[in-house]
Amino acid sequence: MNEFTLWAVGTFGVYLAAMVAIGLWAYRKTVSQSDFVLGGRQLNPWVAALSANASDFSGWLLLGLPGAIYVSGLGEAWIAVGLACGFAGSWILLAPRLRVYTQRVTDARTGGDSDSLTLSSFLENRFNDPTRLLRAVSSLLIIVFYFFYVASGLVAMAALFDQVFGLDAGPGIAIGVGIVVLYTVLGGFLAVSYTDVVQAAMMWLALLVVPVMAITALGGFAGLTEGVAAKSDGLLSAVGGTSLDGEAGAWVSTETLGAVVIISGLAWGLGYFGQPHILARYMGIRSVKDIPAAATISVTWAVTAMALAVLVGFIGIAYFDTPLSTPEQVFPLLIESLSHPLVAGLLLAAILAAVMSTADSQLLVASSALTEDGYKAFVDRDASPRTLLWISRGAVIAVALGAAAIALWGDRSVMDLVGYAWAGFGAGFGPILLLSVFWKRMTWAGALAGMIAGGATAILWDILDAAVLGTGLYAMVPAAALSFAAIFVFNGLGRVSDQMAADFDRVEAEIRSGGGPTAVEDTPV
Repeated sequence: MNEFTLWAVGTFGVYLAAMVAIGLWAYRKTVSQSDFVLGGRQLNPWVAALSANASDFSGWLLLGLPGAIYVSGLGEAWIAVGLACGFAGSWILLAPRLRVYTQRVTDARTGGDSDSLTLSSFLENRFNDPTRLLRAVSSLLIIVFYFFYVASGLVAMAALFDQVFGLDAGPGIAIGVGIVVLYTVLGGFLAVSYTDVVQAAMMWLALLVVPVMAITALGGFAGLTEGVAAKSDGLLSAVGGTSLDGEAGAWVSTETLGAVVIISGLAWGLGYFGQPHILARYMGIRSVKDIPAAATISVTWAVTAMALAVLVGFIGIAYFDTPLSTPEQVFPLLIESLSHPLVAGLLLAAILAAVMSTADSQLLVASSALTEDGYKAFVDRDASPRTLLWISRGAVIAVALGAAAIALWGDRSVMDLVGYAWAGFGAGFGPILLLSVFWKRMTWAGALAGMIAGGATAILWDILDAAVLGTGLYAMVPAAALSFAAIFVFNGLGRVSDQMAADFDRVEAEIRSGGGPTAVEDTPV
């Protein structure tokens, strides 16, 4: 075992031990299903903001985005632009109303404030759904898409362990899954949220330190620009025109990006309105009054982190003389090349943090769908909080094993898996949630139609487009468009009850007054 591997083992071990320690701390505070799923809605602005970031920007930020820039240059940055706009929009438009509405909406079965812990339960209560199909279909979509989303993180995890330790995919995934499952099962939402804060800090610092070291080695920004331009002038064009040819071992000219590619990149921003693992942070913040501060912290982190990730991709182009055969490994390869083994171990641990911070949140939401929206909603409504808590912990393990199977035997890159799940959630939930908090006359029929249209289109679009249409358009665009259309077309098949209208007015009044529920009302902070 060489010096680099020894330092990496040590730093990875310390990091993983710290994550488990936080899980043990949170275990003592997690005594009910509400604690496990939303942490008693007591997140402060910093924790809510950084947890939302860490839950969102997984291995895609440190592996997928730099790799995409490395392959095709600045033209790939349209995705980052779309994400920045969408993230800011979701904090401004959705976060305040979702925080109030999920707690205040009347329980469709028993009356009184529902304190909805999941998006599926919120939708059933918001629309007083007599069929219960909203809850069933939404929880099914959550479970299906999270299998693929968690699998994307495990693929990234396996690649990292292979790069650093030479481990095969099986052992690498087993180690990663074991640690993530352990602290998630122990501490639930609080463990996930507080480990996210540590992980978000590690990710951002790693994205800052590596460019500083690399640009210094290249002779400043002038050396970086010259190095990139020497490979191909088109790499610095916002409309593309260049791509890495693996067989030729060089960047070659291609067609410039058309409207379809740019629209597809920007459309990624729509996904933020429907990602359950991110929206859970909006639901779990302690007060609506804390949202402006959290939004400022969160969006600032996101914009700067994505800008640094884009910079890392360009640095890789200029730094390595021979084009990489695995572009998504450009960041870890730069770390190994530029830093002392101790520093390299710390920076590589940040990549592991990026992967784990998203996987844990997704496992938690998927297990909540199985427990709250499956077992409790349709099997045993009177199950005790302790029973539900342990069923949730078992569900975390079950989802993790299913995702590990997809990661081991599937054949997709990190970017492909993330793109598939992102479109599914964005189109399946985004239009419905956005309209549900702004449109008083929306009904369960419109919501169900939009959910089915958006989710089904996201699942089938790539197959249909490849076989028949050949547009190359990202599935989010047609799926979200059809979801909005289906909502308006079928909305009239349902009706708005007096209770639904009263709930809407009450939430609007609380938002306008700048008030809203706080954690103090329900759980001591």
